[in-house]
Amino acid sequence: MFDVVVIGAGIMGATVSRELSKYELKILLLDKENDVSCGTTKANSAIVHAGYDAKEGSLMAKYNVLGNAMYEDLCKEVDAPFRRVGSYVLAFSEKEKEHLEMLYQRGLNNGVPEMEIIDAAEIQKREPHVSKEAVAALYAGTAGITGPWELAIKLVENAMENGVELKLNSEVINIKKENDIFKIELKDGKIIETKALINAAGVYADFINNMLSNKKFKITPRIGEYYLLDKVQGYLTDSVIFQCPTEMGKGILVSKTAHGNIIVGPTASDVENKDDVGNTQEGLDTVRKFATKSIKDVNFRDNIRNFAGLRAEADAGDFIIGEAEDVKGFFNMAGTKSPGLTSAPAIAVDVAKMVVKSFGGVKEKANFKQNRKMIHFINLSPEEKAEVIKKDPRYGRIICRCENITEGEIVDAIHRKCGAKTLNGVKRRVRPGAGRCQGGFCGPRVQEILARELGEDLEDIVMEQKNSYILTGKTK
Repeated sequence: MFDVVVIGAGIMGATVSRELSKYELKILLLDKENDVSCGTTKANSAIVHAGYDAKEGSLMAKYNVLGNAMYEDLCKEVDAPFRRVGSYVLAFSEKEKEHLEMLYQRGLNNGVPEMEIIDAAEIQKREPHVSKEAVAALYAGTAGITGPWELAIKLVENAMENGVELKLNSEVINIKKENDIFKIELKDGKIIETKALINAAGVYADFINNMLSNKKFKITPRIGEYYLLDKVQGYLTDSVIFQCPTEMGKGILVSKTAHGNIIVGPTASDVENKDDVGNTQEGLDTVRKFATKSIKDVNFRDNIRNFAGLRAEADAGDFIIGEAEDVKGFFNMAGTKSPGLTSAPAIAVDVAKMVVKSFGGVKEKANFKQNRKMIHFINLSPEEKAEVIKKDPRYGRIICRCENITEGEIVDAIHRKCGAKTLNGVKRRVRPGAGRCQGGFCGPRVQEILARELGEDLEDIVMEQKNSYILTGKTK
């Protein structure tokens, strides 16, 4: 029996689990995948939005601005990457310039600080690689960039340090409420019981909600395709470059990532399959066409990876947050498409308060632990590196040459709370395989380290999902 079960270990489930771990509650975090942050959280633009785009009075507008203000402190607390770099929305005509004025006014109404509309000359002064055809831009100084999966992992890790249990490979197939207790049936036949239930299941949040509540909703997955460019393209911008948004989303962006790459995308197409994250030639062609409208010098020959992600587009037209009207103790964090990543910290605070209130009040922990910082070897001074290697020689062995990741960092990532168990799990935590060669050189070494540290055979190490085996046996 648990006090609270959270379904979904993406950014929503991670933030609310960590927030609830500050209280004297028995909490379980469930996810159907083989690791945390394997849904929308691992495949998005990684932008912390300023908040001028969401309609006034909406939950999106409220939580976007509140969440944005929390990011810097939150990322410092859990040791996740974050930088405020500012964003520009480009206008290429007088009509689009009028749209910028509307966004600016909406931003003021939403309480967004540090905004201004600049002319073509000022654009070129600040962002010399932006197209000279841009006639104006809306600048928002509070926009930032983060590492979404790194943040989610660190939040879950911190939650676990404070007592939250994590159960992976646990797909929910049925939920019933009997005598004020939720009975959650998993695909493997196990039944989990809890007094309160939080639905943070991303594109599957409608499936979870509609098993319990008569106030049903539908979530349509909206796929977005991307290019990830090598760091040699990093000179193009240090900010986030948007075009005027449409009803389908914020459009194709060109942005610096938290680790110095350039990300370009996404498209926006509704699909029926909630697991459809494949790339298409049509989608990638669309990204190239619109991205070069913003920055003509984008060299797609420096592409190191294509990927796609799904956004949870709810038919409610807004975030669906809070306790279901007809199911006491059941709380939704649903329909959290963009700006969901930005909004997550603020949503988590409110939902946690609702849950605590539903119990009639719960004591806060007197000994809440902050996250233990990792050693990021590449960022250390020569003296600091020498000291770290002296204590642990594994930090003196470079495994990933593209990203300069050491064996010590990989071993640490494996043995931490919420530690890596897969090749991609190591990649998400400390970045071997995230560079130009995409694991071509370091992949086999990381696999060997995983097998050694986990006490498993090489053939048993998987890429991502439970059965995504890399090796089938020896050749000689």
